[in-house]
Amino acid sequence: MELLRKKIIQDGRVLEGNILKVDSFLNHQLDIELLNEIGKEFKKRFEGKEITKILTAEVSGIAIAAIAAQYFNVPVVFAKKSESKTLDNETYEGNVYSYTKGKQYRVRVAKRYISESDKILVIDDFLANGQAILGLKEIVDSANASLVGVGIVIEKGFQDGGNLLRKIGINIQSLAIVEKFQDGAVVFKY
Repeated sequence: MELLRKKIIQDGRVLEGNILKVDSFLNHQLDIELLNEIGKEFKKRFEGKEITKILTAEVSGIAIAAIAAQYFNVPVVFAKKSESKTLDNETYEGNVYSYTKGKQYRVRVAKRYISESDKILVIDDFLANGQAILGLKEIVDSANASLVGVGIVIEKGFQDGGNLLRKIGINIQSLAIVEKFQDGAVVFKY
């Protein structure tokens, strides 16, 4: 997706530790025009697939998933990282490791929001080691729902996540795949 790659080059920043900071347009401040184009692209990439819900993890995936959902005309469910008095007692749970925070989370979705008849599209901002997606897949599997695919805005192709998930048969559609960071710049795979 050329618009996304241009935005990453123009406004993204490469930080120490192979971290790509895109908070000026994707996960702190939001470029709604770009997010609309991302939503349209996900719709195109999953055209012809039956999808009944979009699943993401809080926090960074919510805006992307919500805007994409308008093109699929389905609800968004997001897995919560923290326990809350307002969260149902009966939940599906998965383990998620945050690469940027270096921390393991337990994510939860109330059982009443995902059923075995659901066809789930997972959407997230980044794919690095694949652990967030595996945690969300745990939730889908626990509900006996179907994982139709995974839409990723930015994949770090130099890390193992994409290969790991593709090897186990998950349909991954990444809009921009970073091959490497070189001299503080992003080099895309293509």
